[in-house]
Amino acid sequence: MSTSSNPLIRIFDTTLRDGEQSPGASMTHNEKLELAELMETMGVDVIEAGFPAASEGDFAAVSAIAEQSKSAIICGLARSTPNDIERCAEAVRKAARPRIHTFISTSPVHMKHKLKMGPNAVLEAVGRSVAQARNHTDDVEWSAEDATRTEFDFLCKCIDVAIASGATTINIPDTVGYSHPDEYGALFRRLIENVPNSDKVIWSAHCHNDLGLAVANSINAVANGARQVECAINGLGERAGNAALEEVVMAMKVRGDTLPFETNIQPAYLSKASAMVSRITGFPVQYNKAIVGKNAFAHESGIHQDGMLKNAETYEIMRPEDVGVAKTSLVMGKHSGRHAFRDKLEALGYVLEGDALNDAFKRFKTLADRKKHVFDDDIIALVDDQLAAEGERIVFKRLRVVAGTDGPQTAEIDLVVDGDEKFAIARGNGPVDAVFNAIREIVPHDGKLELYQVHAVTGGTDAQATVSVRLNCEGIMSTGRSSDPDTLVASAKAYLHAVNKLEARKAKRTHAA
Repeated sequence: MSTSSNPLIRIFDTTLRDGEQSPGASMTHNEKLELAELMETMGVDVIEAGFPAASEGDFAAVSAIAEQSKSAIICGLARSTPNDIERCAEAVRKAARPRIHTFISTSPVHMKHKLKMGPNAVLEAVGRSVAQARNHTDDVEWSAEDATRTEFDFLCKCIDVAIASGATTINIPDTVGYSHPDEYGALFRRLIENVPNSDKVIWSAHCHNDLGLAVANSINAVANGARQVECAINGLGERAGNAALEEVVMAMKVRGDTLPFETNIQPAYLSKASAMVSRITGFPVQYNKAIVGKNAFAHESGIHQDGMLKNAETYEIMRPEDVGVAKTSLVMGKHSGRHAFRDKLEALGYVLEGDALNDAFKRFKTLADRKKHVFDDDIIALVDDQLAAEGERIVFKRLRVVAGTDGPQTAEIDLVVDGDEKFAIARGNGPVDAVFNAIREIVPHDGKLELYQVHAVTGGTDAQATVSVRLNCEGIMSTGRSSDPDTLVASAKAYLHAVNKLEARKAKRTHAA
């Protein structure tokens, strides 16, 4: 906990709820538990674990996260309907510190076209839902969906009713990313000055990034009285995403001179959290992403390099190690032993035991025989690929591809499906198309390839390739990501990861129906 005299800003992480609503970003049950555990370790105050009424899977994940939690507030989202609130209350019941987060739209456009309710009906729903939630827990958050496009006087009335009914946190979301910083900050100031008993609740900001202003809006809300910021790792979220947790935290840490606020976040975990979310969702982090991007601490121009060599502060406003980025990376090779490899994994934030460690070490040695130098990023990609494949029913075994100008481009592939080995051969319009066609011969599906992206993990012609794939089948989105020195092998594995997720989600939808 912070010991500073500066005001403490609660960090409310919605990666598992709002973040997972990004098309293709769905997470498995175990992945959610793994991520929630890391969030609690890094100091997240409130973990919004999911939307319990949305599905049985969401309910089970929120319940499991609540049960494993130790210190963080575990929050579930609920609409203002009695069933949603009861379901949410049951899901968070076993948390050491449970919270119910209920919401309703308050803007004219939402009330008319989405809710088909008048102002009085909305006010009645606010009071009823908050009171019902308060019967289950003394920690109730209420949100005015589309607050920034809501008439001010009506917004004040809704908040007044929510506080009178027992809400302890009031969230003013910029649901559609419509606001700019001065406007959003001023809204908080006006609300705090005009709403009765505004000093009895914690005010919260939740900003979307449709205009690229989510972090700036969140910071200005804090400067004007907000004491909770709702954000997501890597800025994950619907449409253009949410305010990025790592940017909000480091903005206040680096600029404490003008932003005299504290958080409970331990920044050294930021890089690991970013990498975990990227691995789980299959969404690569853009190279120039603030704080956690690959180029965030890279310097290429001569002027910058000269300044860095003289004094790092000339071009870096924070140290790489402050956010968990290793200062050195070239330390492992084919002569490295198991003990050194295990120490390296722990330094990179991975704890593997037994068969998982043995498999990772074997793959590392194979990679070291193929590459002249093995960098930290290579090891991270190797382990992430291994973790992503755990528990999948369709497993890659072997690939042989014929490519080049003479053609025809042909792929032969061996897969293991539910324990049985399968073989297929197929042609395509290029080697990647041939590989994907061969996989479809074994695992037929209707998924449309919406994204195929390749980038190098490190420099050099022997660099591993990381391939990202996204499939869309009748609105069911799935992503896959894999790394290998052979781009075609990485492509096959990434495609298989996406297919495994697609098949699992189709089965889940069929079961739910």
